[in-house]
Amino acid sequence: MLSREPALVWFRRDLRLADNPALGAAVRRHATIVPVFIDETDGDDPWAPGAAQRVWLHGSLRALDHDLSTLGSRLIIRRGPAQAALTELVAQTSAAAVYWNRLYDPHTVDRDRGIKRALREAGRHAQSFNAGLLAEPWEIANNEGNPYRVFTPFWRRLAQQPVAEPVAAPATLPHVPCDLDSLTIEALRLRPARPWDEGIRESWEPGEAAAARRLHHFAEAGLAHYADRRDRPGVRGSSRLSPHLHFGEIGPRQIWHRVRNLGDGQAAASFLRQLGWREFAHHLLYHFPHSPEQPLDERFRSFPWAAHYQPALDAWQTGRTGVPFVDAAMRELWQTGWMHNRARMVAASWLTKNLLVPWQAGARWFWDTLVDADLANNTLGWQWVSGCGADAAPYFRIFNPVRQGQRFDPNGEYVRQWVPELAALPDSHIHSPWQAPQAVLHDAGVALGEHYPAQPYADLRDSRQRALAAFEQIKSA
Repeated sequence: MLSREPALVWFRRDLRLADNPALGAAVRRHATIVPVFIDETDGDDPWAPGAAQRVWLHGSLRALDHDLSTLGSRLIIRRGPAQAALTELVAQTSAAAVYWNRLYDPHTVDRDRGIKRALREAGRHAQSFNAGLLAEPWEIANNEGNPYRVFTPFWRRLAQQPVAEPVAAPATLPHVPCDLDSLTIEALRLRPARPWDEGIRESWEPGEAAAARRLHHFAEAGLAHYADRRDRPGVRGSSRLSPHLHFGEIGPRQIWHRVRNLGDGQAAASFLRQLGWREFAHHLLYHFPHSPEQPLDERFRSFPWAAHYQPALDAWQTGRTGVPFVDAAMRELWQTGWMHNRARMVAASWLTKNLLVPWQAGARWFWDTLVDADLANNTLGWQWVSGCGADAAPYFRIFNPVRQGQRFDPNGEYVRQWVPELAALPDSHIHSPWQAPQAVLHDAGVALGEHYPAQPYADLRDSRQRALAAFEQIKSA
């Protein structure tokens, strides 16, 4: 029999109704359920959502509130701090229980432990669940019982774990008491006062229904070609599910089983392995909570980064480095809030290795401009590229952005889309316009130094040698 005492379901980055363990537990146990979202974007979290994430969150909350209303419920919105807001809601509703799904960034882990303890001391049932990962970070360990620091053995162990089948959304939900007040989504002011976000809103559709459609389309039309196209930023070869995953509009179990049900071919294995990298990132963040700010490789604490790097960072952020593949990536990011994974690696390598800008500066920019800026993934990616993290790229691997462009954007579609001032250049010069003969530039209507930088911000060969020399300084430390 259902309890007559109400329960709160605290939504965070699990903004969906299907395969939502916290919501499912409340539905099974309570006759009255109050879905709640607490806005803490202006709180004391050092990694509060960046500007692009806030834009997405606005749309995602609207979609969630709509979905709740179709089932007879509604979303109650309050401002943080979370513990104070929950305490007030418990008192107003006489709730006997609070349910939520776990997050794994250090600030939230510590905060949630305190909230759970305070609720239980007040005589309330408080319970959290895993909705965002295939396996909890503490469930996967090496033979010595320690966390993994290399991906391949981690993936072997993870791939052996059973993955529970996803659960459908409830058919109906209880009505939320009419006298319970709520902020409007617009009152949260998640969208910017000056509308620079038009490109994001034109490029994406937040929400659980949109996530389900994107997975369906990818499974039916994209997965078969994934292994061949996933490294081509100029074509739609990736799933583009990452922001939906970040905000929990779709869960990894849903993706895992949908892909697995299509077979065990190379394309499915390649895609699921990328899901494994996401799990590895959360594994590392949980066990090494200092990693968003500090390198896992202690030697990099003394790495000789450039002392005065702001002009180089500015050129990189604005897509004016003079390297077309890098500039295309940075402009795609600014206009859409997203960047292809291959482009992320090349752009990050250029910043940290050719320009010797600290990886933390790049990570912060990605955090503010990516709609899928997950702290775990962002940290793993930047530490991997810069060479200071777990399973990191070898110090001597310095992506040549020209060769990367020639290999993965051979016809220049990506550069032409995002660096239109170079669009008329032939394929042979689209990735290195500074090497084009003057006649070729003239015919293409390109005036280097006016329309586009005349030279790369740093010479590719010289900057590579500087990076290698810097790595030599710490290699034997």
